[in-house]
Amino acid sequence: MDKFNAMRAFTRIVELGGFAKAADDLHMPRASVTILIKQLEAHLGVQLLQRTTRHVSPTLDGQAYYQRCVSLLSDLEETETAFSAIGSAPKGVLRIDLPAGFGRLIVMPALPEFTNRYPQIELEVGMTDRPVDLIREGVDCVVRGGQSLDHSLVARPLAQMRQVVCASREYLERHGMPLTLDDLAQHKVIEYFSSGSNKRYGLEFVIDGRDREVSMAKALSINSADGYLAACEAGYGLVQTPYYHAAEPLRCGALIEVLGLFPQPRLPLTALYQAHRQMSRRVRVFIDWLVELCQRPGLLDKLDTCEQTGHHP
Repeated sequence: MDKFNAMRAFTRIVELGGFAKAADDLHMPRASVTILIKQLEAHLGVQLLQRTTRHVSPTLDGQAYYQRCVSLLSDLEETETAFSAIGSAPKGVLRIDLPAGFGRLIVMPALPEFTNRYPQIELEVGMTDRPVDLIREGVDCVVRGGQSLDHSLVARPLAQMRQVVCASREYLERHGMPLTLDDLAQHKVIEYFSSGSNKRYGLEFVIDGRDREVSMAKALSINSADGYLAACEAGYGLVQTPYYHAAEPLRCGALIEVLGLFPQPRLPLTALYQAHRQMSRRVRVFIDWLVELCQRPGLLDKLDTCEQTGHHP
């Protein structure tokens, strides 16, 4: 029995809740995964998994064994990293998830630099605005805007993003240009909501040194950053978004910035990963590259970097 692969298969079954999902994630035939688990249970002399027609879950013994497996596999990766770091490049699969707009507009144009620098790293890139369960979905690192709500993850600050309030030209022709915060009472806001926490976001300004949301009539609610901006371009109302996300529509005149003289809160941009005693080298070099990317002078008109920690589009 290959104990290493058996432990890997067992941990992924527990995390993903099924043999087929674990087999797909590990790029192994399902029959091979089934055999490994049978051999592992026979070797240990205990039942590790409870199987039903719809779900697989660990037994009490299986849960205890799972915790030990996670620790041992983490130790093994750290040991291999420590002894292979000198004179060898990081390699293997790296699963990341980026906000759709940040991934499309900022990361993808520069990503060839990273893959050329680390050709042995195989990237699997997701671009979503929803919360990601790193363990269950097998993701190594996520990048998110706003304050992190999962305190079990390690947060690496990347930037503090300047925000802008904007509206379409057609909307402003119908409703007029707001010149003061009091004018917002006569306008409508497009609300962004998190699909995970259901937290709602309108327009926020720094008033008397504190971040305050302005009460406004709501036009509609959207949980996609790209959809949020598309609704603004369609004339539904005002939005507040990181500058980089609206930069092109602002340049071409599809959107107009409003209330630019009134200070707005900066939006933290953060890389999040699981708390291990030492990061995987693949994760570490990718996050280091992201920090470098966000600090480049050519991007400072889109991102304003800082050294503070930090869901909003």
